[in-house]
Amino acid sequence: MTKEPQDLAHMKCAPCRSGTPPLDATSAGAFLQELPGWAIEEGLLTKTFRFANYHETLAFVNATAWISHREDHHPELRVGYNETRVSYVTHSIGGLSRNDFVCAAKLEALFAL
Repeated sequence: MTKEPQDLAHMKCAPCRSGTPPLDATSAGAFLQELPGWAIEEGLLTKTFRFANYHETLAFVNATAWISHREDHHPELRVGYNETRVSYVTHSIGGLSRNDFVCAAKLEALFAL
């Protein structure tokens, strides 16, 4: 039986229960294949988004904040004039969870509109 690709952008984040282990490298790698331009660096799921100007950068930051609020899962953001570096990790489990990849996919979906 062939496994259907997951549509991460349409999934919802779920609270991680105490004792939930972080994703192993194989699982994280499988999710990462669905997110072009994203990388796992020092245990964080990261990507730098580039924009034409500060206005576009802040519009993206505000959209990211809205998604984060809706999913109750928040990234670290490093904001510059024409770029924003987004980093996800699930602090409560000390590593990456499916939630990190779901939120990253939702940010990617912003550019598909």
